[in-house]
Amino acid sequence: MVQFLAIPTTLTSIASVATALSIPAQLQLADTAVDIYQILARDEDFVFDFNNAPFPMANRKTFPALVGTDLALAISEIEGCSMASLHIHPRSAEIFVVLSGRVITEMIPEGGVLDGDSNDGNSRPRTVRTELVANQTTIFPQGSFHAQYNPDCTPALAVAAFGSDDPGAALVVPQAFQQTDDFVLNSFGGALSADDLAKFRVAIPQGAFFDVEACRKKCGL
Repeated sequence: MVQFLAIPTTLTSIASVATALSIPAQLQLADTAVDIYQILARDEDFVFDFNNAPFPMANRKTFPALVGTDLALAISEIEGCSMASLHIHPRSAEIFVVLSGRVITEMIPEGGVLDGDSNDGNSRPRTVRTELVANQTTIFPQGSFHAQYNPDCTPALAVAAFGSDDPGAALVVPQAFQQTDDFVLNSFGGALSADDLAKFRVAIPQGAFFDVEACRKKCGL
């Protein structure tokens, strides 16, 4: 038997459904830009506190006032000897600014961008590497692979701004190794065995940031 969802037929029932939605969903359904101020009725709705946020990313979910602005912002203290996992943002470019300390970045653009300076005469995919100190910035185009590394013993502070209120993120290495065994092994041209693959999966850091042990040992951390 085919079952159909009940559709609200009164203004009261429609209103109850609307208020049951998340704030970002309500903002998306607002009839006009003026109406969003009835949903964001408190002045506090226009403040995002990085000091107390569980995760230091202001996006449409954590800071609903950003809905429709095509903006998001993250502030990160990158601990000494730590590295951001190679990742992409599928829906936005990122401008990355170092406020204090030093951060090394690498970015790999889309396929077809080649390094014309290869010593052996064979062009390879280009990797853009930067070393940033306070008040310097770089850009990671939308969908590009990129990672950041603090090679020093003390923390660095950085800000990342995005051209989407929902930039998203995907961790390249952990997610690639979530494919079935035959897909991963074939991707490595048979150079890995099933035993190697099992060891790799255990060893790969799963978080957005991870410690670089050789650096930590050098710094006595």
